[in-house]
Amino acid sequence: MNRSDSERIQSVLEEAGYSYIEDEAQADILGLVACSVRQKAIDRVYSRIHKWNSWKRNRNLLTFASGCILPADRMKLLERFDLLFDIGEVGELPSMIREYGVTTPGSLRRLSNASVDETAPTAHWDVRPSYSSSFEAFVPIQNGCDKFCTFCAVPYTRGREVSRNSKDIIAEVETLVSAGYQSITLLGQNVNSFGRDRPDSELSFADLLRAIGEIGQRHNDSFKLYFTSPHPRDMSTEVIETIAEFHCLAQQIHLPLQSGDDEVLKRMNRNYTYSDFLKIVEDIRRILPAATIFTDIIVGFSGETEAQFENTRRAMREIGFQMAYVAMYSPRPGARSADWPDDVPHEEKRRRLHALSEELNISGLNYTETLIGRTLPVLVESPDRKNVYFSGRSEGLLPVRIRGAAADLIGKVVPVRITATRPLSIEGELVEGLPFGWAGAEHYDS
Repeated sequence: MNRSDSERIQSVLEEAGYSYIEDEAQADILGLVACSVRQKAIDRVYSRIHKWNSWKRNRNLLTFASGCILPADRMKLLERFDLLFDIGEVGELPSMIREYGVTTPGSLRRLSNASVDETAPTAHWDVRPSYSSSFEAFVPIQNGCDKFCTFCAVPYTRGREVSRNSKDIIAEVETLVSAGYQSITLLGQNVNSFGRDRPDSELSFADLLRAIGEIGQRHNDSFKLYFTSPHPRDMSTEVIETIAEFHCLAQQIHLPLQSGDDEVLKRMNRNYTYSDFLKIVEDIRRILPAATIFTDIIVGFSGETEAQFENTRRAMREIGFQMAYVAMYSPRPGARSADWPDDVPHEEKRRRLHALSEELNISGLNYTETLIGRTLPVLVESPDRKNVYFSGRSEGLLPVRIRGAAADLIGKVVPVRITATRPLSIEGELVEGLPFGWAGAEHYDS
């Protein structure tokens, strides 16, 4: 979501006459999109702005911040950044810069897109982004959250759930596919809640996926469509069946569990039980047997006992995720649990995190070893650090190290025969004589 917001901020600044520069040490204006959901992310913001402000001793520099920022963090950031604005106010950024007094060629021009409603919290959706990649794009479809998980600050930083107009989403996806994009990800706090705020006038999430699937059929399934993140409470069998129906809908699902213990899930206000979650996983495995399943888990939540943590560890073992993003709980101001005791010691949280990481390594390796000898379509992304291999990702979003690739293959989907595995990644060699592209996979391993 922050990457998509950043692309729209960049677009507004470029339209106002500014030019993007890679080296931040040479920039006249520096900004970032922050996230208050986790303390570690905010800590990185403070580190970055401390460095930027030290540069002001030697040159003129303006700094700004936007994103998901809690009121308590906002007050602190106001003291450190020159400008602070909600992402819905991005259309006003050039005028904010002019009023602040930075004189550049861009600051003397007015934003030409006067039709944007600069007061709406979702006005940034009307800004055409400056995509940061020529082959991978992120398309926002929904903003905000109505779930009010007790550990989460999103409803207080993003507001209530609002769905983007499906016609605009479909048009953006169609444009990206026509331009040759290989990977497109739909973004939202709860993507599978899409349309529920306007049930009489908007598509359901399954219907939106179906409309994009039909784009894929018209374009020979030339791309893969992903989405993140769905909420288990709203995950329907219809969505899973729709993914199975269309080849361009990637067989990869990120489904946040958060805890494998029912009492912890209740205190988190997740509104599902572990058995509910397991039923969804069973449906995915039955309908999409090749799908990879990723998840999010919090360890050390307020009041989490050792026995409750062990339930989460058993859940990890039972489900066998291909990837899990495990975080140590940290109270966020404004979230309900911020008023509860943070009573699991830091070292115990760290132990639990490492224990789940070990479970993930076991389940991850069990999966990746099944891929040895297979040929998979892989999207080539970049050279690795030593320029010996190239890095890419499979349809299931597993990192892939590729031998035999070259720079002119970046942004293309190539056949890779898997020769080695690690718990959370795979390695292989480019196969000559097989077709490129996602649709070419039907000719592999035959």
